[in-house]
Amino acid sequence: MHTSFSIKVALFSTIALLTVASVSAQKVANYATGKYGEPNYEHFSFWTKAGKRAEITFTYGRYGKELRVKYLGKAAYEGKAAFRVQLPNGSLLYVIPSGVNLKIQNTAKSYNKLFTWAYEGPVNGMGTFCETCAEDEKEAMQLLRTYYLK
Repeated sequence: MHTSFSIKVALFSTIALLTVASVSAQKVANYATGKYGEPNYEHFSFWTKAGKRAEITFTYGRYGKELRVKYLGKAAYEGKAAFRVQLPNGSLLYVIPSGVNLKIQNTAKSYNKLFTWAYEGPVNGMGTFCETCAEDEKEAMQLLRTYYLK
């Protein structure tokens, strides 16, 4: 009986640790347009932490200037589910899922770009694995649907 109790305690402890780890875990969905290191490069990172929406960052340009972006909530754009964000300069953008990609635009459509999921990890054996990154475009889109579109 003592062994059975020890096994139950060990099992409970393992489940509790896994639950805490999954709740406090960070995840990020990365989307980009243009080529990294080029002037037209743009990159959005949508973070979650502890099972909740966290921060959004926008990186752009040849040298990768990074800005924090403000989440303004769910929205509809031309009848499609979307959410709005605001850049530090006051620009308002709609983030609209389009298949596994993101269409990001303003209402005037002067800013209108298609962002694709950005793989973050080793290429040809070079680089490091990203623990927090969505593994593929499906997981990235699910992260957005769960934490930014609900």
